[in-house]
Amino acid sequence: MIHPLSGFLPSFTLFGAVIPVYFLVSALAFVAGLFLLVRRADRSGLSRNRALDISLVLMISGFIGSRLFHVFFEEPAYYWARPWLVFDIWSGGFVWYGGALLGALCSALFVRFWVKEPLGRWLDLFAPVAALGYAIGRVACVLTGCCYGRVFSWAGELDRHPTQSYAVAWELGVLAVLLLLERRVWLRRPGQLFWLWLCLHACGRLMMESFRDDPRGPALLGLSISSWISLALLVAAVVVGFVRRPFLAK
Repeated sequence: MIHPLSGFLPSFTLFGAVIPVYFLVSALAFVAGLFLLVRRADRSGLSRNRALDISLVLMISGFIGSRLFHVFFEEPAYYWARPWLVFDIWSGGFVWYGGALLGALCSALFVRFWVKEPLGRWLDLFAPVAALGYAIGRVACVLTGCCYGRVFSWAGELDRHPTQSYAVAWELGVLAVLLLLERRVWLRRPGQLFWLWLCLHACGRLMMESFRDDPRGPALLGLSISSWISLALLVAAVVVGFVRRPFLAK
């Protein structure tokens, strides 16, 4: 018998209503992220109203991207046969990287062409917020049991790797590193804090992916799509973040 170390609270009942824990924790992640974002905007001298505008663009495009990534890359045949279920969001089916990539793209375009302020400063503003939001979001995975790990034997019992807990612990550590190093001299170049977060996040995601056992779509050369994205982001972050790129400060 396999004893999973997650999935023990997918939902609960409150005043007769069934509350899905995944969406509740995701909402708490957004609230915590907005609270931290506003505080960071005030301390950095950036407009909190513009920060909230960017976060709104990020949330909407991120929600769409995370759903579309699941539909087109993880379960295309399933939704091709049942296209109406694309809108059945309450049953789950979201991918972090899909939301992160589309959200980042739309937010960056919004900053460059609407806000018209240095992109690097805004990237740095959002880096710890992204780390906090991701860590809290993975708590939802711990409680609901998605993104589960491979089976392993421990003390004569069969368990699954708590990959979601690995991700939570790693990203909280990344958050602490970002906050500690934020004011260091070598991180004063605009945008560099963000690229540091991306490096550390990608490393943690590669670790998590190596232990996962849930369906994640087709693999390429033995690696999941998320692993390939993590590798690409890691390389891009190292090259762009630690080789001078003046356009980020303009």
